[in-house]
Parts: sequence; C-alpha cells; structure tokens
Amino acid sequence: QVQLVESGGGLVQPGGSLRLSCAASGSIYRMGWYRQAPGKQRELVATITTGGSANYADSVKGRFTVSRDNAKNTVHLQMNSLKPEDTAIYYCYAGGLLGSFNFWGQGPPVTVSS
Repeated sequence: QVQLVESGGGLVQPGGSLRLSCAASGSIYRMGWYRQAPGKQRELVATITTGGSANYADSVKGRFTVSRDNAKNTVHLQMNSLKPEDTAIYYCYAGGLLGSFNFWGQGPPVTVSS
C-alpha cells in the first residue's frame, strides 16, 4: 500500500497560480496528478517518471509544470494562468512500472473563480 500526502490547493482568481505537492511513502516509478471536475470523469493532468519523462493533458500544456524530487519521493504541480475550467479535485497519482499498480490520494480541491 502506498501512502500519499498532498498539500496545496485552494481558491484562486482566474489568471492566478497555485502549487500542489504530494509526498509518497516510498520510491514510485510514475507520479503525478489527475483531476475530476463536478459531473465529469477523472482525467490525466500530468505525470512524470523517475527518469524525468513527463506527459501532460493538452488542456494544460504551457500552463502547468510537473516536477519531482526522487530523493524525497515528492511530486509537485505548478499551475499558472489558471482558468475557471481548471476547477476540480486534484488527485495525486502513484503508479508502478507498466501499470503494475495505481494509487490516488485524497485530492485537494482547486477552485478558480473571481
């Protein structure tokens, strides 16, 4: 069982920035973030491997940056130029090689509103 502890999130105005962080209880091959908006399915935001290979949803490319600290088993999501459509619960993700396991955190809410 992987334990994930998230921090960050909250309320921000359109165009603003927020940073999410997540700490895992051990070394994880792929970490990142998914999100789920009200009435919608959970979707990928961004993930990154221990080797630094990252992938992003098209909707966040150029605005969000995922990074990780392998020594501390942490992953961060820097979110800039936030839009109201970014409002969602953001779930930290931890995944094994070739999908051997998948875990999600509790999810800090992010609300983008004026």
